[in-house]
Amino acid sequence: MIHKFSHSIFVAAALAAAFQAQAAAPTAAPAQPKLVVVLVVDGLPNEQVLRYRDQFGQGGFRRLLEQGAWFSNAHQAHGITVTAVGHAAVLSGAYPYQHGVIANNWIDAATGEQVYCTDDASYSYIGEETKRLDGTSPARLRVSTLGDELRYASGNRAKVVTVSGKDRGAILLAGKTGTAYMYMDKTGNFASSTYYMAQHPEWVQRYQAGKPQNRYYGKNWNLLLPESAYANDMPDPAPVVGGARNGFPFSYYSESGELDSGYYARLRTGPYLDELTLEFARAAVEGENLGRNAAGVPDLLGVSLSSHDYVNHAYGPESRMSHDHLQRLDRMIAGFFSYLDKRIGMDNVMVVLTADHGFANTAEFSQGRRVEAQRIDGNKLMQGLDAQLAKVFGVEKLVVGSAKGNVLPNIYLDHGLMEKNKLKPDDVEKAAAAWLEAQPGVNEVYRRQQIENGGANGTRQSLLMRRAFNHQASGDLILVHKPFWYVGSGTSGTTHGSPYAYDTNVPLMVMGKQWIKPGAYGQYAEVVDIAPTLAHLLRVRPPAGAEGRVLTETLR
Repeated sequence: MIHKFSHSIFVAAALAAAFQAQAAAPTAAPAQPKLVVVLVVDGLPNEQVLRYRDQFGQGGFRRLLEQGAWFSNAHQAHGITVTAVGHAAVLSGAYPYQHGVIANNWIDAATGEQVYCTDDASYSYIGEETKRLDGTSPARLRVSTLGDELRYASGNRAKVVTVSGKDRGAILLAGKTGTAYMYMDKTGNFASSTYYMAQHPEWVQRYQAGKPQNRYYGKNWNLLLPESAYANDMPDPAPVVGGARNGFPFSYYSESGELDSGYYARLRTGPYLDELTLEFARAAVEGENLGRNAAGVPDLLGVSLSSHDYVNHAYGPESRMSHDHLQRLDRMIAGFFSYLDKRIGMDNVMVVLTADHGFANTAEFSQGRRVEAQRIDGNKLMQGLDAQLAKVFGVEKLVVGSAKGNVLPNIYLDHGLMEKNKLKPDDVEKAAAAWLEAQPGVNEVYRRQQIENGGANGTRQSLLMRRAFNHQASGDLILVHKPFWYVGSGTSGTTHGSPYAYDTNVPLMVMGKQWIKPGAYGQYAEVVDIAPTLAHLLRVRPPAGAEGRVLTETLR
């Protein structure tokens, strides 16, 4: 009995020691992804994904929703929600006050000239016409991106390639050391700029020679689903007398009857630009051998799909056009995932999908729901402000570029004129803000002096607007219109750019079998969380300006 009892104690002790050793042993980290794919759908409100999810196919958005982690309460958490600012946030993890991209266009305070978020006169498009303010480099992006950190950590062996229908969509994802390709409205080509290389690699030349953009000439964009599927959408706009039809069927042609810039520009509206973008992304995967890096390091592919933004601007997110485009985009993404599965294996791929901003409904749709909504003519507003300041201070043209409201919501004052006429900037700002806040549709105005002295505090909106303010680049005043109002001088369509939830709430989906726990997450999340999360999984340092958190609740 004593012998058996001692033996039992010995066995139990041995088992306990083995268990403790096993518990103490570090858990092996899963292998790094071979390829990280970051998809940005330009102008996609999260509510559209939720509203139309039952109609998605099996392999696109539905796959992300069911096999990935998705956040219903994710936001572009800054106050000026436009394409450039949103794209800059995705892989920098930074807010505009740090990354420096405060809008698509703004005014250089030193010269009084308008600048563009990715313009750089030192570089030009390769083989394409380059105009002033065309986007050719990331010079105005003041921080690093995830791709930059990945290349730094790998000794530049990791490849970072981005493609978009817009220059700013590609360039701001690529960062300082990646390679960006963008759609050319004049020719329908995808091209890079001399910032990245002297000439295109052979695979790009081969792709361009095939002229895939020409195959849509004379084709129509028709409804994908039965008519009944669109019963709750707004009807198509009335045909334009003597002009192009704006509803279904939407035709692709040019007034000249030739393959010209009119046709290539028209391709932006509807599904075919996105189809071309994903086709070029496939060519990049093969041409650069992405996901099969000989150095054994991960690669990064950024794809910004621009057409949904063009469709929503023209017709509104409540339209049949927008609804159908999202369904078609869903099938395109499914096809792209299927391609990656065969080429690399989706078990080796990490996918993130998000958007740069949401969208307001058209004013007419909001009015039909008994919501006060109008368009604000930005040019008239700026001219009125200039006249008011001249009346108060006896100095004309205190508002820089007052004849153009196209850099709103930023408003710039002429500091040289104020100094010359011994005017205090704070006095002029206060007078301007008081007049603006009395105008129809204007909710609030944030002043430079107020923000820099810490006076714009307390509310969620003020936090977003302070994040949107960059000391060197932003205006002296930033205008916030009332909910559902927006700046636009036309009589149709809609836009974005506000701190309201319909503009900030965007999809955030992360999928990767080895790294991510699938599920619907109700926690608050921000787009700036993407870069730190990917940096954690890729075992590289976060980008320099990153302020987001690692989405630890999603990690295996």
